[in-house]
Amino acid sequence: MNGTSKKSRGTPLLGKYELGRLLGRGTFAKVYLAHTVTGGEPVAVKVIDKAEVMGTEGMAPRVLQEVEAMRRLRHPGVLRLHEVLATRASIYLVMELAPRGDLQSRLAALPSHRFSEKAARRVFVQLTVALAHCHARGVTHRDLKPQNLLLDGAGNLKVSDFGLSALPDSFREDGRLHTACGTAAYAAPEVLCNKAYDGAKADAWSCGVTLFVLVAGRLPFDDANIPDMCRKACRRQYVVPPWVSPPTSRLLHRLLDPNPETRVAVEALAGTHPWFVKRSLSLDSHLDGLRDSQPERALAFRAPSVNAFDIISTSQWLALSGMFGESRRSKEKRFVTTASPEQTLEQLGRAGRKLGYVVVVGKKGRECQRCPLGGLTISVEISELEPPLMLVEMRLEMDDGEVRVFSWDQLRIELGDDVVRAWDSCEDLQQV
Repeated sequence: MNGTSKKSRGTPLLGKYELGRLLGRGTFAKVYLAHTVTGGEPVAVKVIDKAEVMGTEGMAPRVLQEVEAMRRLRHPGVLRLHEVLATRASIYLVMELAPRGDLQSRLAALPSHRFSEKAARRVFVQLTVALAHCHARGVTHRDLKPQNLLLDGAGNLKVSDFGLSALPDSFREDGRLHTACGTAAYAAPEVLCNKAYDGAKADAWSCGVTLFVLVAGRLPFDDANIPDMCRKACRRQYVVPPWVSPPTSRLLHRLLDPNPETRVAVEALAGTHPWFVKRSLSLDSHLDGLRDSQPERALAFRAPSVNAFDIISTSQWLALSGMFGESRRSKEKRFVTTASPEQTLEQLGRAGRKLGYVVVVGKKGRECQRCPLGGLTISVEISELEPPLMLVEMRLEMDDGEVRVFSWDQLRIELGDDVVRAWDSCEDLQQV
């Protein structure tokens, strides 16, 4: 890979991380153990080759999707994305380290290829707690399987690999998803049959398959012929091993329901199943236990407290979009401010009057419109981040010919440093 051929073991990455041994590799990325230069805290760095990603159709959006999904999630059961760095050749995702590896490897190392029911129960409860958080934040995973479930140093679960996840803007007007994706053996029947589907209910099915693998040591539906596997899933043609307890069998039955309308959602399990109704394993108490059980060393590393640059570099219109091509960057800009929305819009109005723009209220919210050219509109969206930071995202609504006569730099100057705490700069964000 271009991005790592020049990086030897222990070489500082952009002056911040020392890369160590290779932990794993995929088609377009390698994952390295690394340590922070300042404190020596361990992290995992996923190195993505930009040339290979851009040369493969559909891969660049997957990288953006993964980062945007992880940016939305802050939960003990979800692998933490600390920051995103980049050079001209590679993108670096600096993530929380999960030193005990993935569940699939743990299962493969066991003679029986399965967990005890007690161990499976602990993992499954943590999975559902984390997944409930994902769904509450508008993220459906769509590729849940043991390979994507990691364990930290204390043996706690970390959901990872959000490359196939769906965000709120992925849903159509009917409120459903229409793209079939994921791993066939773990995919819900409605996904395998290319039907519109509820992402959260599809995740629940994948949880059921995962639980079956944990307690049985094999897949419930395993057929190289996808249509045949789909038929088996639709008919619930699976056999629960005799060593699986009745409560677990009933839970599998509820999760592996081919009808998504009656299939139990992971959020509904709390208070309805023995694994969750016991006081020590309620969702709230278990989440508290997860936090309390974090080892001191794991807690010692935190991404620097959120600052304006961090917000810019991981905002919805991520700087990564510019790393895969400049077609959108001239039409989009974002900045971070501590001013209130009213103050920000007032300053935009003042700048607009000086530059020939006026602020108006449009159907989609407040817009900044330039009268002399006509038809040139800047859509402005202001969202609250960690107080007192606000993210202002702007998009030019015009054709490419008009873009060339617009200067973001002029607008920034007029807004002033009192309003703009951090401005989206491609060069700064890529940290080349």
